[in-house]
Amino acid sequence: MSPLSTTNSSEPGNGAVHVPASGGVVKWVSGDEYSIKLTGEQSNGSLGFVVATVPPGNGPVAHIHLENDESFFLLDGELEFLSGEKTFTASTGDFVFVPRGVRHRFRNLTTTDVKMAFLNTPGGPEEFFLRYGDEPLPGHAPELWTADRFTPEMLEFSEKVIKTVVVPE
Repeated sequence: MSPLSTTNSSEPGNGAVHVPASGGVVKWVSGDEYSIKLTGEQSNGSLGFVVATVPPGNGPVAHIHLENDESFFLLDGELEFLSGEKTFTASTGDFVFVPRGVRHRFRNLTTTDVKMAFLNTPGGPEEFFLRYGDEPLPGHAPELWTADRFTPEMLEFSEKVIKTVVVPE
């Protein structure tokens, strides 16, 4: 069974998966805090679901998912999104859908934390967060990741296992 805390079995095919608000595995990824609520493994490959807190100035490097669509829902705050070569701003209550094959990233250009939920369909990219994300350090803030942070092992895992290519700006 996955390390995610659930009140029901998280084995595929065993009914609903309930993850309490405080449940999920928390990792620091790209300078953000990701609470991984559901993995592709738990959803029988259907999706991965994450709730993120994005501190000011932070967000991932630009990347392309070759086999996954990604959707974002802003719960609180405002993020700049890159889609291909164009940028736009999404705010509280906005929904953003990024189809597979589109270079994208998000960045918090404000002075306050942003809260959002995102999902990948099918699931899988969240495995990168679980494998390579940093363990949170109480009393500290996550460190922003630049393209230099990605080791050859991380890049190989991204490209071969989760079919994601890092394409920095």
